[in-house]
Amino acid sequence: MEEKPAVPEIEERVVFVNRCAKVVKGGRRFSFSAVVVVGNREGLVGFGFGKANEVPEAIRKGTELAKRAMFPVVMKDRSIPHEVHGRFGGSYVLLRPASPGTGVIAGGGMRAVIEVSGIRDVLAKSLGSKNRMNVVRATVEAFKQLRSRDAIAATRQVEI
Repeated sequence: MEEKPAVPEIEERVVFVNRCAKVVKGGRRFSFSAVVVVGNREGLVGFGFGKANEVPEAIRKGTELAKRAMFPVVMKDRSIPHEVHGRFGGSYVLLRPASPGTGVIAGGGMRAVIEVSGIRDVLAKSLGSKNRMNVVRATVEAFKQLRSRDAIAATRQVEI
């Protein structure tokens, strides 16, 4: 019997759950929304926003959407190849590569996205709005701007 190669398990992180109230004739009706980040710690990451009348259902929907929205992140030695800025709405994030052993220096929604992507050494700062949904989206925007050294050289038509 041949062994299958080890496929990294997809990890999910709930960034936050929000409760929303709708006032109706009989009182208040509550609904929930959840921002979920998923990744395989090997360079794939995605996020989703699920809404439902119960928390577990909102998380399940968010996870499903996040798995469908996964994309690869360019890494260099468990860090990022270059400094990058991401902006979404009023949120602005700054990501810098760090030397091995530094760890993930980031907070809130950024930390969740960075950790599940598999990046282990990075310096990050969240500026502007602290809205966790927008911080997650700004981090994803920053990740999408990352390019490898080979990709940049090919764009410039230079040999390295």
